[in-house]
Parts: sequence; C-alpha cells; structure tokens
Amino acid sequence: MATPSTARAEQKSATRRRIVEATVDLHSTIGPARTTISAVADRAGVPRLTVYRHFPDQRELELACSALIMAREPLPDPAAWAGDTPTERLRHGLDELYRYYARNEGMLANVLRDAEVLPTTHEMVKLRVTPGLARIRDALVGQIPVADDRRRELVAATELAIDFATWRLLVRRRRLSRRRAAELMTRLVIAAAGP
Repeated sequence: MATPSTARAEQKSATRRRIVEATVDLHSTIGPARTTISAVADRAGVPRLTVYRHFPDQRELELACSALIMAREPLPDPAAWAGDTPTERLRHGLDELYRYYARNEGMLANVLRDAEVLPTTHEMVKLRVTPGLARIRDALVGQIPVADDRRRELVAATELAIDFATWRLLVRRRRLSRRRAAELMTRLVIAAAGP
C-alpha cells in the first residue's frame, strides 16, 4: 500500500503530466502564441493556479512541452545511414526526414511560425530542433566529395533540402510525393557539389 507521501507525489506527477500533455495538444492545434494558461488549465482539467504551481513561468512549461515532443518524435538518427554511398545516404536521409515532417507537420508549422514572434519558442527551437538538424546536415554533407571552393554551395543546398519549408513547398504546394521530393533535393545537393 502506498504511503500518503507517495500517493501525493504520484498525484503531483500525474497532474504535471496532464498539464504538459494539454500544452502539447494546444501547441499542435493552435500553436504556442495562441496557447493561454487558461486554455492549458481547461484542457488539463485543473485550475489556473495549479498550472502556475507546476510551471511558474512560460519557459519552464515550454521546456517540459518540447522535451515530451522530442521524446515522442525524435528527429531521424543519421547513424542509421552509415553504410550508404553518399548519394544513397542523402536520398535515404531526406526520405526519413520528410517522413518525420509529414508525421509532425501541424506541430512544426505552428512552432516554427510562432518562434518568429515568441522568444521562449525561439529558444526551444534552438535548443531542441536546431542541433538535430545540424547533425543531419553534417552527416549528409560529410560523405559527399566536394572541392573546397564548392563547400559553401554544398552546405547551402543541403540546408535548403532539409528545411521544413522546402518539404512543405514540394510536398504540400507542388504535390510531389515524399520520394520524388527527396529525389529532387538529392539531385540538387549532388549538383551543388560539382563534378
């Protein structure tokens, strides 16, 4: 049988989890900029004061929210592409990244949009997303043979290829399949490396 202090700790943890889950849900549907503490409290089924008790400021709430999101849906791991040739690695990596974008489109669109106006959301993107995309970029670029004078173009083309906005343009606006979009960006990046 649980002690009263253990039961309180479990209840506190469950309440905290409900608050974070409610925040994740609101961020994915309406975005961080439109998410209010009142909306979080309503969605979590707790008073506003309880939200503030668990998360005294917006930054703490966004840290918990972004940690849960990344734990549930981490960016693709470039280590899985190690055996591929540079072109296959690029194609495989972009295909996996584009799958990730498709699964997380609503959340990413809202968060990236709101990161332009909310300092805490901008900080979370820099903390949680930017390093993972840099690892993906470096893994894709690192295997492609390129002359020193073409390296900047290669990196720029790769950053364009892994950008969420590029995926949305190709797949949502231009209606390319995920594979065709990945193939198109693979050809672009390889061409940027030069002969």
